[in-house]
Amino acid sequence: MAADIAAKAGAAGRKLCRELAGLRFGVPVSHVYNPLEYARKPYSAYLRRFANDSKRAIFLGMNPGPFGMAQTGVPFGDVESVRDWLGICANVARPANEHPKRPVQGFACSRREVSGTRLWGAVAGQFGTPDRFFRHYFVANYCPLIFLEHGGRNRTPDKLPRREREPLFRACDRHLRRLTDLLEPEWVVGIGAFAEQRAREALSDRGVRFGRVLHPSPANPRAQRDWSGSARAELVAMGLCGAHP
Repeated sequence: MAADIAAKAGAAGRKLCRELAGLRFGVPVSHVYNPLEYARKPYSAYLRRFANDSKRAIFLGMNPGPFGMAQTGVPFGDVESVRDWLGICANVARPANEHPKRPVQGFACSRREVSGTRLWGAVAGQFGTPDRFFRHYFVANYCPLIFLEHGGRNRTPDKLPRREREPLFRACDRHLRRLTDLLEPEWVVGIGAFAEQRAREALSDRGVRFGRVLHPSPANPRAQRDWSGSARAELVAMGLCGAHP
């Protein structure tokens, strides 16, 4: 049964890739990466190990960071955190159209993903081992794509024009519903306001409860001051104190 859930989650990811393949994005976006395709091996390992039973809560991020999931295929996937704490390391290919300022080096990438170091570092500090955390919780991203502008700047999905956002969000909503149906969480907790909003819209008929924690991005001034403590306080207020990172 556990292997069946992980396999179905993998199939759902492949279906999402097919649904996204025909979408096109214009200026200022010049390059689009899909780690579910070129980093499929570590992403599949993540699902096999951790998406293998029902969960109390899914923690939902926005989309990959250039030095996180874009390199490792794992949500909030800072290389050291994924390799040394989650215990995942696998071959990563290259995007078909690679930005010269944002190369994909896979697990050879030496840059740290601050959001990932904060999130997985706090989870490790609270739970000790990955298995203790993932026994009841899972971390996913709403959108698997990373959007890069001509100069290499990351452009988040919420900043895309409406004509590009709407078909993207429809596909990502469908995938989130599939994942939720498989993992059967009581809660979906957005890591940041965007993820919470998308979860509420996509899952309004699924009978789940919704919440939000502060996003750990270095671009978020509030996250510079004890992000772990802030996230814990927010989860305590929801009654999810045992799930906090």
